[in-house]
Amino acid sequence: MPTINMHQKRLSTAPMIDWSTPEFLTFARLFNPHVYLYTEMISTSAILQGDTDHHLRFFDNEHPVVLQLGGANPTDLAKCAELGQDYGYDEINLNVGCPSDRVQHYKIGACLMAEPNLVADCVKAMQDSVNIPVTVKHRIGIDNFDSYEFMRDFVEAIVKAGCRHVIIHARIAWLQGLSPKQNREIPPLRYDDVYRLKQDFPDIFVEINGGITTVDEIKTHLNHVDGVMIGREAYHNPYILAESMALWGETVPNRADIFYQLLEFLANCEQHGRPLTVLMRHYLGLFQGLNGSRKWRQALSGQKSISIEQIKNAGEEVLRLNA
Repeated sequence: MPTINMHQKRLSTAPMIDWSTPEFLTFARLFNPHVYLYTEMISTSAILQGDTDHHLRFFDNEHPVVLQLGGANPTDLAKCAELGQDYGYDEINLNVGCPSDRVQHYKIGACLMAEPNLVADCVKAMQDSVNIPVTVKHRIGIDNFDSYEFMRDFVEAIVKAGCRHVIIHARIAWLQGLSPKQNREIPPLRYDDVYRLKQDFPDIFVEINGGITTVDEIKTHLNHVDGVMIGREAYHNPYILAESMALWGETVPNRADIFYQLLEFLANCEQHGRPLTVLMRHYLGLFQGLNGSRKWRQALSGQKSISIEQIKNAGEEVLRLNA
């Protein structure tokens, strides 16, 4: 595969609630050292009123790692951005794309697209509090505000506030009548609108998200925009991150090496009293597409207890089947 100049491009994993945990992100890092890893959305109230360390901790190997915040109060967002910088995050991202009812109840997420001036104030407050990049992830529109011009005007407002990097889920979000899952599947993808935005804002970094499942698709998008963000595919089939190493012109790591590094990580977790049965849900996609992948998933999911030796045996059986 011909290489793209990845020094000027980016590949990222999407922030996925309950999935983009430190335990998954440290696993994702084993596949590719270049990918930017996003945390799940963490609300400002959880950070400021809850267990801050629990919400902001991450493993050393995760860099570059991005903290995604959910909030709409500029002061609270600025405080959380500063905490994120203190914890060592490489960037801070503001969620303006989540359509869930719970998020809407607190007037954060995708509904903020209807308030571009407020988002601009949030961006400026965060940028004034940190010296690491502040970015915004949003949709191409919400409900009946679905024209290209609506998205363009929204982006123009936050760019004037200093935002230099946007990540765009190339679907509108229906805030009433569709679940978050349906909002990832039913509204049609409009990649051309994101390409057009890059043409209209050539000086900002434009990253595209939504429905991207192959390295060929990643490469196609990178011919039009600056970055690609992969969502569920990176969780269910994380080897796509390894295959993407070809974009850098580098060797694709094999699953055996990744598997044995995972075992070392799990052994360390076990020594620190962390239950393997809880962690293993994040690693069921390791052998996706290989002979024996179903047995791997069956052996590791829904167990009352599991040992490192059982995990080792299950993984080595898949490796033997595909030798």
